[in-house]
Amino acid sequence: MIKDLVAKNRSCRRFHQDSSITLDILRELVDLARLSASAGNQQPLKYILACDPGRNADIFSTLAWAAALKDWPGPSEGERPSAYIIMLEDTGLSNPWLKCDIGIAAQSILLGATEKGLGGCMIASVQREKLRAKLAIPEHLEISLVVALGKPKEELVIVDVGSSGDINYWRDDKGVHHVPKRLLDDVIIG
Repeated sequence: MIKDLVAKNRSCRRFHQDSSITLDILRELVDLARLSASAGNQQPLKYILACDPGRNADIFSTLAWAAALKDWPGPSEGERPSAYIIMLEDTGLSNPWLKCDIGIAAQSILLGATEKGLGGCMIASVQREKLRAKLAIPEHLEISLVVALGKPKEELVIVDVGSSGDINYWRDDKGVHHVPKRLLDDVIIG
């Protein structure tokens, strides 16, 4: 059921780095994005696929992880993603609703990954010029998001937002990642 898939799709930030993801799987995930809705059917998104350890290391070095976890610098060696999909905007095909396209395509990729037993995380905190230089990305392609992918190495649970209203995610002393979500009645206003 789609609700179960959506609920299981959480931002995963620790992976079994030695569990590889093939280029064919990455292509399947991008195909889901390709088939997704696009504003004005402009289809301005392009993708770079990475599942090679050397290329992955280049990408990893340009990313920042988990702003709410102040004392955590990101996944350590052995817990890093085993693949990435870099989402790019082709500025020659851009449209004013591009942010919608990016979100729809990224969600399609992540739902597909979740269905395959993988985890992922959309990362917008990217040193874009450094990544552009490392991968020789042409100037007409703007870096929108990096989607990190791998076999999850952490437990993620949804919890209700407490009376304090705090929505920051957190990890307990066993490393379980808690993601507070507002109640349904709190988000429906009419």
